[in-house]
Amino acid sequence: MRKITKESVIAFNNAVPFKKGNMEIRVLPNVTIMFLHGNAIAYKYKDGTLKITNAGWQSNTTKERLNGLHGVNIYQKNWEWYLNNQLWNGSLIEIK
Repeated sequence: MRKITKESVIAFNNAVPFKKGNMEIRVLPNVTIMFLHGNAIAYKYKDGTLKITNAGWQSNTTKERLNGLHGVNIYQKNWEWYLNNQLWNGSLIEIK
């Protein structure tokens, strides 16, 4: 895991604003949002709900950042993405 991924995931999990390189964590009253290149890719709500999306970008960087989050395991096979062993089109989904 890259250093910037570790730093942004720690900030995301602890609801601490963060901005470095292509990553940004914004903390709002009810939700903490992870941005990659200005695209929201993860949302963590005050009640603990985690939702992710690839924001339309099936890049290795997007995959690497999302894989840093607890409960997320994304891999690619034959140009298709799998999230926790289920085919995933990248749309917004809740991680349980």
